[in-house]
Parts: sequence; C-alpha cells; structure tokens
Amino acid sequence: MKTIYEIQQYLKKFGTIIYIGDRVADLELMESELKELYKSQLIEVREYQTALLILRHEIQIEKEKVNER
Repeated sequence: MKTIYEIQQYLKKFGTIIYIGDRVADLELMESELKELYKSQLIEVREYQTALLILRHEIQIEKEKVNER
C-alpha cells in the first residue's frame, strides 16, 4: 500500500466503505477500522504498520492545511 486510495480498496475487501465528507474524520475512521482488523488478527503486522503510517502522515498534512487558513 502506498496511497489512501489503496487503503480504501483494502478496507473494501473487509466490507468497510468510509465516507463522512470530512477528510480528517474519514482518515481517522480508516485508522480505527485498521486497528480493529489488526486486533482481530485479520491483517498482517506489516500491512497494518504501512497503512497506519500513510494515514497518520495524511492526517498531519490535512491538519496543517486547516491551521494555515
């Protein structure tokens, strides 16, 4: 996984589609879903870590955009 889109497609495999309309809330909800999948041992450690890193980076970027306004 390298992009948010790839994470969304990955979550779809587990029946999870996330769209609230608020980008940061969407990303945070994706992070929460990944944590639950990991706790349930449905995804590998490497996939979890990679997706989490991408999501947290994107959340930081989005929050910085909001703070610049």
